Amino acid sequence: MMVFSAPFAALVALTYASLVLAHGGVRSYSIAGTYYNGFEAYETPVGQSSIEREWDTYDPIEDPTNAKMSCNIDGANLGAGQLYATAAAGSEVTADWPHTIGPLMVYMANCNGNCTSADTSTLEWFKIDEAGLISGDQPSGTWGMGEMVTDNSSWTSNIPSSLSPGYYFIRHELLAIHVPYDPQFYMECAQLIVTGSGSATPSSEYLVKFPGAYSWTDPGVNISVSNNPGVDNYTIPGPPVWPGN
Repeated sequence: MMVFSAPFAALVALTYASLVLAHGGVRSYSIAGTYYNGFEAYETPVGQSSIEREWDTYDPIEDPTNAKMSCNIDGANLGAGQLYATAAAGSEVTADWPHTIGPLMVYMANCNGNCTSADTSTLEWFKIDEAGLISGDQPSGTWGMGEMVTDNSSWTSNIPSSLSPGYYFIRHELLAIHVPYDPQFYMECAQLIVTGSGSATPSSEYLVKFPGAYSWTDPGVNISVSNNPGVDNYTIPGPPVWPGN
């Protein structure tokens, strides 16, 4: 398993130990040993309480310019998404996801205040982890998602140690590309309080917005892997991983 990390004084611990149904979706969390309910898709948000932003379907978003690209549906009347997980320094971030062909990406965004009222489409996101084509060629090689599946459908990341403390979203995303020219994006966001003594923030070249980070012209988005036998490289969409400097 690939783990991207840097020296970190304000590490967030987030474990996605969940039921993953149908196409995709995180159903529960274990954060530094504490269990948290995820949002229950297909159920009314009324009465739900979770650290996770609302998402209402297991189906993917298939347009990289879709207004819901930041955190799935991300409803204005959240119902859920009103809680925070406060994480101790020194822990890892683990996510459980399905699928086997395509890249995975992990992002964060500073809420610049209260996350529960934040419009996630206006936030500036930075990538903290990614994995694309790990070995072999596009049609038959090992992808980030495939590597994840061989490890109990989980992926572990470390958040950069120098990150300034505050209120953040963490956004886990899969891009399934097993259907030719039909990208399938799956993403969920959870609310975190990052603690510690870090002081670094990403510079502009690492910051993106959703929608806006990806387009149909990105070579890693509008693709047919079945047409590329022998091609042993792949360009992961989005910005480079922030090294935490």
